[in-house]
Amino acid sequence: MNIQIFGTKKCNETKKAERFFKERGIKFQYIDMKEKGMSKGEFNSVASANGGMENMINPDCKDQDTYMLIKYLSDESKLEKILENPQVIKTPVVRNGKQSTIGYQPDVWKQWS
Repeated sequence: MNIQIFGTKKCNETKKAERFFKERGIKFQYIDMKEKGMSKGEFNSVASANGGMENMINPDCKDQDTYMLIKYLSDESKLEKILENPQVIKTPVVRNGKQSTIGYQPDVWKQWS
């Protein structure tokens, strides 16, 4: 397994995901969304595996102004705005090769191992 966890240090769901993999002795790479974010390729890969770009956006994010703006942009503009503002992406985003999940989904992760 090649696990990547995209999240933020303050996100409880991200902390729970890290704990899930640590408890099972599964190594993972943590990527801080505030520092690095996701590349366009990474984002598109996760979005396509999880039902599209709309499913990646967190309607409860703290940056409601950016969230409302994103809702009304064209898809190409929307993608650019999301990548510029990774705080609107639901976390954690957990990747295992081509497989990925959004949010805390231990039942799916158990099937990966």
